[in-house]
Amino acid sequence: MATIRKRKWTNGSDETSIRWLVDFYDADGTRQKRQFESRREAEDFRIEIEGQIRKGTYRPEAATVTVKEAADRFLVHCHERMQRGERMTRRNYHTYEGYVRNYICPNPEWHAKKHAKPGNDFSFFDKGIGHKTLAQLTVGMVTKFRDDLRAAGLTVPTTRKILGMLRVMLNYAISIDLIAINAANGVEVIGTRKDEVKRITPPSKEIMRQLIGLADDRFRVMLLVAAATGLRAGEFHALRWSHIDFDRREVLVETRVDAYREEDVPKTRAGLRTIPLGEAVLEALRGWRKLTKYPKSNDLVFPNYKGAYWNHDGMVKSKWRPLFKRLAAAWLKERRNDVPEFFNWHALRHFAISCWSDAGLPPKTVQTFAGHSSLQVTMDRYGHLFRSDSHGRAMDAIAETIKSTSRPEPPANAHRKWSDFTP
Repeated sequence: MATIRKRKWTNGSDETSIRWLVDFYDADGTRQKRQFESRREAEDFRIEIEGQIRKGTYRPEAATVTVKEAADRFLVHCHERMQRGERMTRRNYHTYEGYVRNYICPNPEWHAKKHAKPGNDFSFFDKGIGHKTLAQLTVGMVTKFRDDLRAAGLTVPTTRKILGMLRVMLNYAISIDLIAINAANGVEVIGTRKDEVKRITPPSKEIMRQLIGLADDRFRVMLLVAAATGLRAGEFHALRWSHIDFDRREVLVETRVDAYREEDVPKTRAGLRTIPLGEAVLEALRGWRKLTKYPKSNDLVFPNYKGAYWNHDGMVKSKWRPLFKRLAAAWLKERRNDVPEFFNWHALRHFAISCWSDAGLPPKTVQTFAGHSSLQVTMDRYGHLFRSDSHGRAMDAIAETIKSTSRPEPPANAHRKWSDFTP
């Protein structure tokens, strides 16, 4: 049981101060004390602490450790995992750090250093929760933090990522006995229907044919491989000749490279996969292997001019975007009124998956080739692409069963007037 007692003292200036002291023993039998300015605050704390001790959820440090201090401990933990290579890449770490310093525990100095560039309109978010203690962190407070993020203009996906990272951070705090309950659990980010519905529209085959036709020899092969395999950018740039089996007509996906040019295995087990290759793609790869300066088994298939990883952003800037300018010029020469709409490199992955579905591959096979973690992911994103003639035939059959083959007879009293029904 917790007890409350009044503490009164006089300082050197003859000023009297009064505080209310809550005295209690925690679950380990250790004596604890908390001091409050009013009896009401002390009484509220006594009721709360007795309930926590009964439930076994009381953690002494929760009353003194702030969210910022817990976040700093979490980032140290992530940095150590990164150094040990325990499923924490440098990119993951810097993403977490950005969420902490920009939103959860906003740091003006860090923000100014990272975002003070000409033309950068990244405004400072000043409604973080870093100053709160872990004991003060409630579901209501996390809910308000979510609403503040959305009010600041953050998108639904970004807000979800920040709250997801906060949830992971608080789970770590639980694992080191700072808290017993995760206040971020169950706090959802609900968007509009427009936010939730993401209908993927892949590039057309005609546009792809035109782009491939305008590319130089090396980039043409790159486009063919990307559009046929649906590899993610990191998987594509980590592709080596040893991953391509020309006899079995397939490519093995077992590595990826991140923005820091650090190679690792795919993020999920489903990312480890083999994808069959068509003869046209294999022929293009054979031709490219004869031309490249790096044809050895362990060499990258599409390196930069020094044989190292080709920076993706640099490739997009030097090769991908100029290709659309060439296409626009070709359309202008043909006196077409419209201009080709630019789409990013990742759309080649959508294109590959759309081709697989058009070819009649079952959804489970498409999931395997795409490296999706589950069939639900495949169907949520690409379900609308899986069309079949049998669907149309089924609808025709249903329509036939409800369609009348003769003109319906009018009701027996159809000739009667309204006056006939009046008394």
